[in-house]
Amino acid sequence: MSQFHWDPEAYLQLIRGEVPAYDRLQDEVALAAGTDAERVLELGTGTGESARLVLDRNPRAHLVGIDSSGEMLTRARAVLPTDRARLLVRRLEDRLPEGPFDLIVSVLAVHHLDAVGKADLFCRIASILAPNGRLVLGDVVVPDDPADVVTPVDRTYDKPSGVSEQIQWLQEAGLTARVPWAQRDLAVLVAEPQNED
Repeated sequence: MSQFHWDPEAYLQLIRGEVPAYDRLQDEVALAAGTDAERVLELGTGTGESARLVLDRNPRAHLVGIDSSGEMLTRARAVLPTDRARLLVRRLEDRLPEGPFDLIVSVLAVHHLDAVGKADLFCRIASILAPNGRLVLGDVVVPDDPADVVTPVDRTYDKPSGVSEQIQWLQEAGLTARVPWAQRDLAVLVAEPQNED
């Protein structure tokens, strides 16, 4: 994943070549997303693969998707139902759409932010997540064992962090986080608002 703006036509072939467990990651994110969301925000919509899977599993859901690439969103519009998806050209660093959202999902996007950027994003996510909402983050991570690194990262656009760091930032943002799935240098994190009991 050596470039930040990929060719939408070649994206899926490229990503499957660089991330061998890409399809499994997508399936695990869709599974963790559940089936009862109505308002969904996707961070880094890309070609719409994750959004399509989430909408398929959540028949009442309406999705707002953001991505920094208008070209990628043009491709996503071709595969997503126009009456259920509104796509906006925005960066992860920009102001997020107004919540609350039942579900916020992101696949292979947040690793483009550095540590400060991730911590900031998690705070902004917590502020627009519904009280019973859920964040599902599927991404490249720094594994505990260096032998588990299989996804190429360039350290310019790709800035993965470890799972424990991200869980700490999520907790500092007021969210309780867990890892329902991990494989080598990929992980799915699920975070929900902390109970105030």
